Amino acid sequence: MKRNFKEYNQQQNWLFPPSIEELIPEDHPVRIVNGVIEHLDLKPLIKAYSKDGQPSYHPKMMLKVMVYAYMDNTYSTRKIEKAMRENINFMWLSNKQVADHNTIARFRSQKLKDVFKDIFKQVVLLLAQEGLVKLKEVYTDGTKIESVAGRYTFVWGNALKTQKEKMARQLEEMWEYAQSIADEEDTDPTPPDFKKVDKEKVEKTAQKIDKILKGNPKASSKAKAKARYIAKNFPANLEKYEQQEQLLGNRSSYSKTDPDATFMRMKEDHMKNGQLKPGYNVQISSEDQFIVNYTLHQDTNDIHTLRPHLENYEYLYQNLPETLTADAGYGSQENYELLSEKGIKGYVKFNTFDKEQNKAGKKRKEKAPFHRDQLYYNEKEDHYVCPMGQRMEKIAQATKTTKSGYRQTVSKYSAKNCNGCPIRNVCFKGKYNRVIERNHALEHYKQKAREHLLSEIGEIKRRKRTADVEPVFAHIKSNRNFKRFTHRGLDKVELEFGLHALAHNMRKKSA
Repeated sequence: MKRNFKEYNQQQNWLFPPSIEELIPEDHPVRIVNGVIEHLDLKPLIKAYSKDGQPSYHPKMMLKVMVYAYMDNTYSTRKIEKAMRENINFMWLSNKQVADHNTIARFRSQKLKDVFKDIFKQVVLLLAQEGLVKLKEVYTDGTKIESVAGRYTFVWGNALKTQKEKMARQLEEMWEYAQSIADEEDTDPTPPDFKKVDKEKVEKTAQKIDKILKGNPKASSKAKAKARYIAKNFPANLEKYEQQEQLLGNRSSYSKTDPDATFMRMKEDHMKNGQLKPGYNVQISSEDQFIVNYTLHQDTNDIHTLRPHLENYEYLYQNLPETLTADAGYGSQENYELLSEKGIKGYVKFNTFDKEQNKAGKKRKEKAPFHRDQLYYNEKEDHYVCPMGQRMEKIAQATKTTKSGYRQTVSKYSAKNCNGCPIRNVCFKGKYNRVIERNHALEHYKQKAREHLLSEIGEIKRRKRTADVEPVFAHIKSNRNFKRFTHRGLDKVELEFGLHALAHNMRKKSA
């Protein structure tokens, strides 16, 4: 029986071969990439090229290909090269030029590294011109993204400290042993102090110990062997530990195969054991799900990232947003003060805000009438009043310094006499008079934040935050399967995420 099929003949040639332009739909995202990059000022990128040597591929073409590759979830330079040969969208962007994977890799890692922030800024400003963003209100959040480094290549700050203390203890024990069997007492007016050891001190002390033990019949062979081990290994080990401490800086850990990566807890915990993995803390600010600012950090929490994040925003746009909304991870006295100084109206939760608002929290508050937050404070005379009406006078004031160097002032108040109080057992647990601590500046900022968050606008912004900034991370990490960096080093991974951020904005614009 005959069947009705359309004609299929691979040998049939085109009478008038179509151009690639005709094969690209008018509303295809590749046209958005082409149109946006055509409007950019690429002079800084062009300056990154040398005037000498063989002609290079045009940076405008390379940038178009790179941005569209990230939109297309194509991150490997070899796959980008393959796409330039076979994919009609890439062929249209490149005008059928094909750059090899090494050229693409050099363009991404060398040519873009110093100018990409400017390119990203120009794209955001184009979005602002079209009315897609206003750069006045932003929603800020962070996420951890794993490094390409090995997961078991960790160096821990506490372990280094323990090893150095162990070395100092062994060195001190050997010194004391050597002095105990020495033929004559050490005449050095400044005996070694082993509380803090360095390479020079270890070498000098090891030489003295070896001099005392060598040829001394009282010295045991075990002690001599230990002295030789100290002289041979301790200086080199100590030098290695000092180098590792320099790499650590203020961090608690780093990876041997990516020293810029810090070990953090990831949401993607497939083993369900809370295993720490090397990674980076990515911070973004979004507006209507467009990324308007991004920074990468080595801190394991978000509290200390807000200042550099806002500084980057101000560097890009020579201005600051009017409002900023963020979750409780940013709620600290330092950040509240920062927002106040910058003139930014913050809608930032503190760590107990949600507990205060839910039913369980309100019931807990009703059941805890003796909590310090329930005590009456006389601001004029600077004293508290306990539940029995006794004045709690200020007895001390201390200053605490945070990890970032920010100084906080904490006041202590004590009751005069709690002996024989009928409600002592339910008021507090302790042998002496009740003492409470208060950070008045923090309490002031928390009250101000509470008022902002509970206002009508604050409730709207709290709801919008979960629908604005969080879906951006969900789209990048889940829909585009970007859960692990492919480069090492803070500068390179920042550029890598920047390409993802720019591709996200392009995709959002095309949608």
